[in-house]
Amino acid sequence: MKVTLLNDSFPPVIDGVVNVVMNYGEIMTRENLAQVMVGTPRYPDADYESYPYPVIPYQSIDTTAIVSGYRAGNPFNVKAIEEMKTFAPDVIHSHCPVASTLMARLLRKETDAPIIFTYHTKFDVDIARAVKAKFIQKESIRTLVDNISACDEVWVVSGGAGENLRSLGYEGRYRIMPNGVDFAKGRAAESDVKRVTAEYDLPEHVPCFLFVGRIIKYKGLPLILDCLKILEDEKIDFRMVFVGSGPDEEELKNLVRELGLEQKVFFTGAIYERNDLRAWNTRADLFLFPSTYDTNGLVVREAAACGLASVLIKGSCAAEGITDLRNGYLIDESAESMAACLREACRDLGKVREVGRHAMDEIYISWADAVHEAVERYGEVIELYKSCSMTERKYLPSDRFLNLATGVMETSNKVFHAPRRLYEGMLENVSDMVKEVKSGISAVLEQADRRGED
Repeated sequence: MKVTLLNDSFPPVIDGVVNVVMNYGEIMTRENLAQVMVGTPRYPDADYESYPYPVIPYQSIDTTAIVSGYRAGNPFNVKAIEEMKTFAPDVIHSHCPVASTLMARLLRKETDAPIIFTYHTKFDVDIARAVKAKFIQKESIRTLVDNISACDEVWVVSGGAGENLRSLGYEGRYRIMPNGVDFAKGRAAESDVKRVTAEYDLPEHVPCFLFVGRIIKYKGLPLILDCLKILEDEKIDFRMVFVGSGPDEEELKNLVRELGLEQKVFFTGAIYERNDLRAWNTRADLFLFPSTYDTNGLVVREAAACGLASVLIKGSCAAEGITDLRNGYLIDESAESMAACLREACRDLGKVREVGRHAMDEIYISWADAVHEAVERYGEVIELYKSCSMTERKYLPSDRFLNLATGVMETSNKVFHAPRRLYEGMLENVSDMVKEVKSGISAVLEQADRRGED
């Protein structure tokens, strides 16, 4: 089996979806489950040669001022699609509904391989953060949903993620395929814990709370600080460690100082070494994750791998599979509710550790198990596609445009490789194709007009 994985980000960017793609690629390659190729927008000075599978970086533009840390790829990059076509994938798996899925649709035209799409992130939240104009937000979401609807099978990482996708207008079916954890089950060595935490004031018998992830307010981080201020005013001793970086880091550090918590709240910055993250999860007494944004909360499972229980918002995606006071703690979305939970937990850390052990036994899933399940489904999707039994894909107005774009790219590729004596004839073909593309765009716009404008 040959699998092409597409995502709009890859190292040096590190986020939850990058972690997913890297684990898929590494485990499928290491265990001979499939041959893997990864396609991703190019980042300056990135090393794409150090992976056990080929990585195809394609043309990108700098959009980091709009979406912090991320570049936008050009899905119509002829050279990249030609390389991916030569790989001849049996299945294409896209992990982002923007450039990656556009490229997947073009690659499907070239290879006739089915597209699986995984919905990881609440993109409506990201779009609202990046773009303030309501009309542009609405059109952006509609474009994303159209792109997703053009795929042959849709996976979501949790039930809540599926509900969010439905709320955006997606009408097809989806399959829940949870992500795994690349931490081994069990606590880190004491020597690693001491090494990683040595520079921070973390008294042995004082409760230590932990957050790991992007330092961005919509993950509920102001709620954590408001809660800690309540505990501080009640003279309850604690320490709080934020591991990660993000666009709101300086603002939150300033808030810590305003609240007078700088002696008890620490920011470590981004930590990429997995053993160091295991050590932090081992040292902490509770993991605080009051996010209603995340669709899966992979960091909650990473904490559970180390016997660390999490405090979560009732009804959030991250809280799926959690039973209050059994394998985690469920609270209302308020600083007062979190403070009540932590106040009680601080009185009996023995009980907290028992809940953490249950989390380790009951909600942990390894990446190996998750990838094996995915590969099994790949095989089923390939067979269904070959037998023409796939029914999820919708044919959209954009399909005609992409068909024309594929023709332009094929002709351009021929021009690139043709002897000079053939250029003149090829250029005539390109000219005809450009006229056809213009006609196709006009047809798409006319159809959009007929659907009505706000």
